[in-house]
Amino acid sequence: MSKVTPDIRLAADLFDQLSLRTRKGQGIVRDTYGAGEQAAHDLMRATAESMALEISVDAIGNLTMTLPGRDRAAPRIIIGSHLDSVPQGGNFDGAAGVIAGLSAVSGLQAAGVMPAVDVSVMAIRGEESSWFDVSYLGSGGAFGLLDPACLQVTRSDTGQTLEAALLACGFDAGAIREGRRLLDPAQIGAYVEVHIEQGPTLVELGLPAAVVTAVRGCQRFRNARCLGRYGHSGTVSRLHRHDAVAATVAFLHHMESVWLCHEQAGDDLVFTAGEFYTDRLLHAPSKIAGETRFVVDIRSTSDATMREVAAEARAAAARIGDEYRVRFELGPTSDSPTAMMDAWLRTRLLRGLAEPFEMPSGAGHDAATFAKVGVPTAMLFVRNENGSHNPDESMDIDDFSVATQALIQLLLEFPS
Repeated sequence: MSKVTPDIRLAADLFDQLSLRTRKGQGIVRDTYGAGEQAAHDLMRATAESMALEISVDAIGNLTMTLPGRDRAAPRIIIGSHLDSVPQGGNFDGAAGVIAGLSAVSGLQAAGVMPAVDVSVMAIRGEESSWFDVSYLGSGGAFGLLDPACLQVTRSDTGQTLEAALLACGFDAGAIREGRRLLDPAQIGAYVEVHIEQGPTLVELGLPAAVVTAVRGCQRFRNARCLGRYGHSGTVSRLHRHDAVAATVAFLHHMESVWLCHEQAGDDLVFTAGEFYTDRLLHAPSKIAGETRFVVDIRSTSDATMREVAAEARAAAARIGDEYRVRFELGPTSDSPTAMMDAWLRTRLLRGLAEPFEMPSGAGHDAATFAKVGVPTAMLFVRNENGSHNPDESMDIDDFSVATQALIQLLLEFPS
């Protein structure tokens, strides 16, 4: 049998068609349960129909396109990712995983190869939480994991509720309300997600692709604040100030030093303050700030490390609050645990790379949901210039081909 190769011509055409159909202005707009996401789903479905794949759409709109295997009763392998984007995003985030699946399946068909088990390509709804503030909407909903209260979450730009959006698309909000399980983990032998890297590691190393070790968990102080006392900037001496900005800066500087210590010890950790602001109605150039609001985001492949750093944040807030005569209220954390990728799948995928390399994922992915419910899960990263969630994402099709070839090798070996 000649080597099975991915259908790169199909992949390139699908990326071009996606860009043509969903670009608005400079960037991509594939809004969750909106016209953009639906246009992407329609394109993938039409492609699957042309390939004579079996097609199904579940109650909340997840699209599954299946190439039958020799043993149809065996747990299948799912290749998947999302098709929605952030507002003014890039063309490759999410979509690369769905197109990799179709490209791999088309390659199997062209070579006349029937896989050992069913291979399903899954286009998952609503992974991005920028439209509706719900994490892993499509994959979480498929496994019955969503809080029914999420149906009343409103869309960020229109105010439409998630329930109304589902109904407008012809889907069944009752599936979420009742916690219905639309996917059975026991019937999934593996889930594999191809995704662009959303950082600079592969670019800096000069590598086309990598296997992911784990999806970092997150502990986030979403509603932290520091309460001091407003005062005139020219009349209050340092010893009499209750300066919320100065105290918050000292707190964040301390946490940066904590990050450095963990880094030097070889621990996996990232620490970010992605929001930090004063009250625009009360702040002024000549005022000592009496309040700040900020967000602290702690991520690691070790849940123990995250807990340790979160505990230090609370202790440091108390100490620094006393020193600066202010009060920190960090509030509770919103948590997502680390999702470890399956060792067997990682080994097979590494064998498919000429330059094998592993790295963690700092961003969340639907893969984390599959791993959470016990499905053996793996991810491949593809080199990508200019980061993600912006119009300048730049994935080379040759790099995409490298990752998809490794995916095909796994399909040929699975489930041996």
